[in-house]
Formats: sequence, C-alpha cells, structure tokens
Amino acid sequence: MDLEAKIRTLPTGPGVYLYKDVEGTVIYVGKAKNLRSRVRSYLLEASQAHAKTGSLMRAAVDVDYILVGNEGEALALENNLIKQRKPRFNILLRDDKTYPYVKLTMGDRHPKVFVTRRLRKDGGAYYGPYFPGNLAYRIAELLHRSFLLPSCKVDLNRYHPRPCLQYYIKRCLGPCVEGLTTTEQYRESVRDAQMFLEGRGAELGKQIEARMHAAADQELYELAGKYRDLLTTVDQLQDKQRIASADEDDADLFGYHYENGMLAVNLFHVRAGKIVDRREFFWEDIPDLELIEDDEAGAAGGAATVSMPMLTPATEKREFDAGAFFASLLKQLYLEQPYVPHFIYTPVEFKDRALLASTLSKRGRPVEIAVPQRGEKRSMLDLAGTNAKQSYDQRFRVMKPSENAIALALEDVLMLPETPTRIECFDISHIQGAETVASMVVWEQGGMKKADYRKFQIKTVTGVDDFASMREVITRRYKRLLEENRPMPSLILVDGGLGQLHAAAGALEELGLTTQPLASIAKREEVIYVHGNAHGSEDEPVVLERRSPVLHLIQRIRDESHRFAITYHRKRREMRDRSSELLEIAGVGARTRIRLVEHFGSVRAVQAAGVEALTAVVPRKTAEGIVAHFRKGDATPGVSELVQEIGAAGGESILPVLPG
Repeated sequence: MDLEAKIRTLPTGPGVYLYKDVEGTVIYVGKAKNLRSRVRSYLLEASQAHAKTGSLMRAAVDVDYILVGNEGEALALENNLIKQRKPRFNILLRDDKTYPYVKLTMGDRHPKVFVTRRLRKDGGAYYGPYFPGNLAYRIAELLHRSFLLPSCKVDLNRYHPRPCLQYYIKRCLGPCVEGLTTTEQYRESVRDAQMFLEGRGAELGKQIEARMHAAADQELYELAGKYRDLLTTVDQLQDKQRIASADEDDADLFGYHYENGMLAVNLFHVRAGKIVDRREFFWEDIPDLELIEDDEAGAAGGAATVSMPMLTPATEKREFDAGAFFASLLKQLYLEQPYVPHFIYTPVEFKDRALLASTLSKRGRPVEIAVPQRGEKRSMLDLAGTNAKQSYDQRFRVMKPSENAIALALEDVLMLPETPTRIECFDISHIQGAETVASMVVWEQGGMKKADYRKFQIKTVTGVDDFASMREVITRRYKRLLEENRPMPSLILVDGGLGQLHAAAGALEELGLTTQPLASIAKREEVIYVHGNAHGSEDEPVVLERRSPVLHLIQRIRDESHRFAITYHRKRREMRDRSSELLEIAGVGARTRIRLVEHFGSVRAVQAAGVEALTAVVPRKTAEGIVAHFRKGDATPGVSELVQEIGAAGGESILPVLPG
C-alpha cells in the first residue's frame, strides 16, 4: 500500500504517528488528536514545499501509527518513542550530566541500597535526583552506617557460611548468614530507610523514639542505645540533606541563548528557595531546523498547518522557534522523572503547556508550568538566560574556535607549507568487490563546496583492491588538473590508514607531484598519517585529542566523503539491478536497454511510459512487451519503490510530489 492510500485508512482518534524512510528507519515521531488529519496535513504541505531539499517528506516513504485512549497517553507515548528511536527530525535531549539516584531493590527478599544514574522499571524504589551528585553517595553511606542496609553483590536469596567485613564493622545486618538477623528486623530497617529517603524525618524520629523507650522499658539497654544514636543522626541530618521533597518552593527555571544555529540552555534547580545546582544543555549544527508548533487539524479532516521540524536550504534559514523547542525539551526531561518540582518556569510560551502540567500533576502533587512576565521569577529567568549566554560563549566561542583559527591550527599540526584553503578528500566504496566506486568531496574556505564534488567509477581494478582503486582515482584526478593547468589543493586527504596513504603517494610521485601535502585518517583509531611526516617516522601517526577542533574538521570532511561514496555506490548498484530487469524482457538487448534509458532518462521513466511513447525507441511489439512486463499482476509502484530513484546531483533521494 502506498503512502497516500495508507493515510486514507488511518483512524481519526488520538495517537502517535511514526514516519519512516526507505530503509524502514523511524525519522520523525509526533502525536495528534486526529491521526488522519494530522498525517494528511504533512502530505499537503510536502506538495507545496517539495523544492525544499532534505525535508522530512522527501525522506519519508511510510508512516505507522499507534492508537491511544486520549491526548495525555499520546504525549507520554510520543516521549518514550523519541527516546527509544532517536529520530533525526525530532529534537533530542542532550544533557551535560546525569544526576544520581539512591535505589532500594524492593523486589529482592532482602533489599539492598545502591547509587545509580539509570532509572529502570525493575520494581526498585528510586529516590532523587540529588544535587550535587556526591550527595547521593553520602546518603548511601548514611544508610549503610545508620540503617545497616548492604550494597554488596552477594546473592541474598540463599545463605552463606560466614558474613563479610561489612557485618563486623557494623554496616550490615548480615542477611547473608542464617541467624544473624530476622526478617522483621530487616524489614524494619528497610521501612526506616524509605521514610528517611522520602523526607518523612519527623515521623521517622517519633517512631525511633518510641522504639527506644520500649527497649528501655524491657531493659534492652544496648538496643535502646542503638535507637538513641539513630534518632540523633536523623535529627542532625534533617537540615542538611537536599533530597527532592514536595516543597512548594521547589522550582526549575530555564534560560537559553541561540545564535548562528547553535543553542545553549541553562536549567537552575531551586530547592527550598535556594539555587542548589545548574545544568547545561547544548545543541550544535542545527542551522536548517525550522521548528513549527503543532496545530491540530479539525475533527472533520480539514487541512492543518504542518507542524514538524522541516529542513530548509541554507539560503532560507528561519527564525528559531523557542516555543516548539521547549515543548519538546520539557517532555523529555520530566515525563519519566520520579520527582518533578512544584513549579517549572520557562522563558517562552509553548503549546501543550497545560496538557503537560496536567499530565505531571496526576502523580499526586500539583505541578505548575508558568511563563513569568515580571517580578522576582522573571528576574530569575533573566539570570538563567544570562548564564546560558555565558555557557554559549564558553562552549562555542572559546572551545570552538573560528574556522580561520582551526585552519591555522591544521597548518601547524600537519606541518603544511601554508594555511589550507582547499582540501580534497577521497573515499572508496564497494560491497564484496561489486560496483567499486570512489568519491571526492571538497572543503574550501571554511565550508563544504558541493559544486566541486566528484564521483569516480573504478575502471582498471578487478576484485577487491582498495589500494589499487585509490591509486587509480588519485592518478585520474590530478593528471587532469595538470593537463588543464589548474591549481592543486592545499591538502589531499584520503580515508584509510598507511596502505591508502602510500597508494595515493605513489600515484602523486608518478605524476611528479612529490611536494604535494598528503595525509590519511584511519577510521578505527581516528589518528592521522602524514606523508613525509616532519615530526618523525611516517609510520608514527599524529594523535589529536578527541575534542580537538582540528580532528573534528578532518572527521567532518572524511565523514562527508564516506557518505557521498556510499550514496553513489547505492545508486550504481540500483541502476545495475534495475537496468538488468530490462534485459529480462523479450526483444530488449543491451543496446536497446541503453537507448531506452538515454531516451527516457531512467528505468522508472521507462516503466511509467505507455506503448505509444515507447514506440519512439522500439518496435510496437517490443513496446507492448515492456508495458506488459511492468504491469503484470496490475501491481502499481508504491512510494517505497518510487523513493529508490536517486538523483544525480548529490545522491539525494527524490520523492515525487503526491496529490493532496
């Protein structure tokens, strides 16, 4: 079933829809009150904006859906699917840190206490998050010392011959050895720990005090002394611990700074009226994301405004939609968190604010999401925004130098004769030696220059020989430059290790280009080999820090060459497979196949042509055979088949405009 027909069968109830590309990968997840209206609105918008290269609807060939009971369920399901599938057209949460939780393994016969940074649905009780992070470890240490709960990895579902050291230093009740403790005594310690972690210190203190007096009345003075010490500990730590309690003064405040397609967000955690910690989030390289808020279509199936991240050409950059961004961010931050503060303050209004607040409030405590316009709360938001600007400067202005500074650093690292202004990078692509191709991409003056990209078919090499293929491509490229008296690049970069480097160097030497700067980058190790390395032996690579801007530049160029080579290889393989289909038709030989493809432009166009059109190239009988072959069984090509046609420019997939 093609995409348009599938959309007509979608239900009109609330749910979540998942757009998929030609490989079946989920590329966008969204929610809707009316699935059919929402998904159809994308198709209509895709027809209007079809010229926008790289948009969602040009990549999408299929859509799945999950029907739910109401919009709140759709909100939660959308968040879960985004986190699981990580679709490339959705905003994805990228955190600078993950705060720890204290976990009680309540599903065990004898629960243990651990510090963890991952929340799982395993029956355990999670408490936190804790600010700062080391507070969780101090809390766990307190539970060991005061409530004698273990955190060891000993199997407590069976008894062992003797206890470990923790029992002898009085930091464990010893449930691993029969007779050292009772089930009721252990459960009492677990209940006390739970009350402490839940912030019910006053109630816990009263219970411990009652046990202390009861033990004294029974003349169990050693046990009474233990309760006395525990009561003192609980009283002393009530003011010191900063666990996540349901205090009305608890709040989270957001600030952001967006510039040049890059975004920094600061989140201030306010607990009991005091700022206890700050989190930073960063998003890079998003200049083409246009975030449009969801505007649901009418229940009657009317057209709706497309509401999704759409990629636009670099010449059509849109303003950053902060509201749509925060709508996505807050869902991912809070929907799965065991604790949400009473107040959440954001700098901008966004759709789904009331729905999200209502969903979070259903956990038993009210949650208010507000956009303060004046007063103390607005001043706090401004403070968060100022810190976000500072975070942006530190991350993107200081830690990420300008392209000119990176080029100067590259000159120094690779010992180039001058600051590089043009880099040409080569990559070889094949599958088991079939349809071996090569790509060349160009970096020039701080950016990729797609107009100068080149594709190569390997002509002189049979079988799998990456070195010989690299030698052929380098020879062909720079022999032509010499013949046309065109300038050489500042640096030639090849994808691979020493073998590819030596192959390219051999080709350049045969052309007399012995002084041409040449380097390679090895995939697995991410190290750089420089031909004629002035730092030492050529076999000793240049190893850069993982965060080095120079390494990031080289990786970006290498990854682009790999992408371009893979795209061209897929196109060649597809053309081979589809062209061979013509040879299966009676009356069509190799020369006729070539004439058909040259006349109509592609095999798909031949497939769509009628008998009269085909008779311009082949006899009527052959034309009728071609039409019968492609239309046998009355099968019509679906979107999944149509999208396979890969454009000649840049290797982008081309999806035809479908009727609304």
